[in-house]
Parts: sequence; structure tokens; C-alpha cells
Amino acid sequence: MVNNKIGNLHTKALRLSYFTVGYNIVECIVSIIAGFIAGSTALLGFGSDSLIESLSGTIIIWRFRKHGIISKDKEDEIEKKATFYVGVTFFIFGIYILYESIRKLIQIDKPEPSLIGILIAIASIIVMPILFYTKYKTGKALQSKSLVADSKQTLACLFMSVSLLIGLGLNYLWGFWQADPIIGIIIVAFLLKEGYEIIFEDD
Repeated sequence: MVNNKIGNLHTKALRLSYFTVGYNIVECIVSIIAGFIAGSTALLGFGSDSLIESLSGTIIIWRFRKHGIISKDKEDEIEKKATFYVGVTFFIFGIYILYESIRKLIQIDKPEPSLIGILIAIASIIVMPILFYTKYKTGKALQSKSLVADSKQTLACLFMSVSLLIGLGLNYLWGFWQADPIIGIIIVAFLLKEGYEIIFEDD
């Protein structure tokens, strides 16, 4: 009975990871296309963010596809590697967002109003909290540090979606285009903190 429950949780974790990667790839493609159409570098950057975020989900797929095929000791070893790799994606994500945010401020890169961009951001704001909570809960149930870490990548995606929506909205209403890169820099602090804790701190 316990083994069946654990097996079901592993299957759930794998499905959540497939969904994460699939959603982010679609989000990436739509954002980049919309960015080119609207001439919005904010949307182009958001699409690139989605591609980076999909790396974390891909790592988790690699981790959980091994379940039931290899020994418990080998699986524990892969869990540690997956946790480390997910932690690295936080630094990749953080460095990229920091670069984009500073570039936007220096070049006065204003996000262009885009209905598609607003809809993409709203969709992520609806989907990501549910996905974060489900992955976090599943990761805790499995005592999987890698899945819990990946759930925080999803939380970062939520923050970026809020940032995009605020940036587009405030620029459209009051011309306050600086909101997007300023929020981006704040998000970087969260990403680097989480990445450090995932890689260097024990449970």
C-alpha cells in the first residue's frame, strides 16, 4: 500500500514536470512571437525566461524517470545531482534577469503595450500558483529536495509574470516603464538566495 502511494507520487511528480516543460515551451514561443509583432523587448525577455525555466523541469524529468529502474542508492545519488543542477538554474536565471534589468534601465528600454503579452502574464499568474503548490506538496511528500527546489523555480516564474504585467500596465497607464526592471532586480535577490540555499545548505 505504501509502495503504491510512493509510486503514484513519483508518477505525479513526473507528470507535473512534463507539464512544466510543455507549458514553458509554449509560453516561450508565444511570448517571442508576440514580442516581435509588438516590438516588445519585455515580451522577448519573458520568452527567454520561460526557456531557462524549462531547464529545471527537464532536470526533474531526468531524475524521476529513473525511479523503479535503478537501485535506491543510485536513485539517492541522482536526487542529489538533480538538486544541485536545479540550484544552478537559479543562478543562470538570476544572472540573466539581472543583465536584462540593468540593460533596460541603461538603454531606457520601455515595454510596449501588448494585449497578447497581458494575456500571457495573466495566464501564468493563474496557472503558476497551482503548479507551485502541487509540486511543492508532492516534493515534500516524497522528501525530494530537487522537486521542492523546482517548485520554487515555478514560484519565480509567477514573480516574473507579475513583473511583466505590472511593467506593461504601469507603462501603459502612467508611463512608469522602470517598474519592470526594478521588480526584476528584486526577483534576482530571491533567485540567488534560493540557489545558494539549494546548493550549499543541508535540509
